[in-house]
Amino acid sequence: MNDTEQLLATVHALLRAEGMGEAATVVRKYPAHLEQTGYDNWNGGTNIIELQFQLPADDYARLGSKRTLLEEQITTRVKAAIEPTSQDWYSAKIVPAKEFRADWRSDVSDLPRQVRVNIVDGLHLENVRWHGKLDDVEFLSRLVNLQQLPSTDSRFPDAAGDIWQHRYNNDDWDDDWVFSDSRFQLMDGTADEFLRFLCEVVHPVVRPERDEVLNLVLQFNDQLRQAGWELYEEERIAGRPRFSYRLLQEGSSRVVLRARTVADALDAGWMAKEIERLEHAVDRDPALAIGTAKELVETCCKSILSKRGIAVSKSDDLGDLTKKLTKALQLVPEGISEAAKGAENIRLILRNLTQLTSNLAQLRGLYGTGHGRDGQHRGLQPRHARLAVASAVAFVDFVSETYHHRESLGRSD
Repeated sequence: MNDTEQLLATVHALLRAEGMGEAATVVRKYPAHLEQTGYDNWNGGTNIIELQFQLPADDYARLGSKRTLLEEQITTRVKAAIEPTSQDWYSAKIVPAKEFRADWRSDVSDLPRQVRVNIVDGLHLENVRWHGKLDDVEFLSRLVNLQQLPSTDSRFPDAAGDIWQHRYNNDDWDDDWVFSDSRFQLMDGTADEFLRFLCEVVHPVVRPERDEVLNLVLQFNDQLRQAGWELYEEERIAGRPRFSYRLLQEGSSRVVLRARTVADALDAGWMAKEIERLEHAVDRDPALAIGTAKELVETCCKSILSKRGIAVSKSDDLGDLTKKLTKALQLVPEGISEAAKGAENIRLILRNLTQLTSNLAQLRGLYGTGHGRDGQHRGLQPRHARLAVASAVAFVDFVSETYHHRESLGRSD
């Protein structure tokens, strides 16, 4: 066993013992090497050494702002393992692995112009100002250095001057001028340029109203997913989501996409909002996703019961709603007697689906924020959230299809 491998094994053991599972996974899962990054002559000479963990681009991006915390956790344990035998300065660093694909210059990850046109048309139809509460110069300065872009007006030395002149002094450019301005290449440039622009459109500083932002992100993603992209919540600023963009993984978000189809079919606006919250929270906030999965089931039940004209009281919990829905939709198939084995099996499946999301929602209360935790505390993981979300979607998919089936037959099935 070489020294690096022994160091990694020790750091992994320390992290696991202290309940830092995600950091331990980084140490165990990804290749690492020691690299000297500097030298300090003080106190007889100290080498500055980084323990670099190389992550594939997708995994690196998925960690987002958590990278700093994981690096700090690993660094502390590296120092604990090294300091008794060395005066050198060690730290951990998570870096993207170098990679090369022969087709990396091709347009396989590009964003078609028609998708961009649809998004811009949507902004126009909804009378959405792309620059939000900022003026055009303030907004665009967050993306590019306008002093380094040329002016289209000979009276001004740079883009900042001519934009201000024609948008605010003369007011002779239309509101959507930026989409046809070749300096910004939004409609025909790289996918990154357009996607960075969209992320800025929904940035909390530009658009502080959370509901408005979530509605816009929902609209953007409806178009972007057709091209294999999506906006996702990367972090929160003062309680408001800040979005970034990423390529969709093969097969990812299928469950959530199915839930969105159900919401559209039921014309249930509140379900759509909960689905958007689910999508953003599964990896970043599993406890929130689990609670939202339960709310999704409740909203679906209430939507269908309302369409059936069946009263729902404020005191009805998830179990009450499920019982009413089971009776209203006759979820036990016609022709199967109450004594038949199949009837009881169907009841058990439906009961288990609703109980699963309800029980996981209770776990959210036990493991959520707002309570003091000891050093051994382990919170809910994304896999728990995915279980809850998949179960909730399976339920709403089944009952909504049954509802539409009953409606198509005049409720006489």
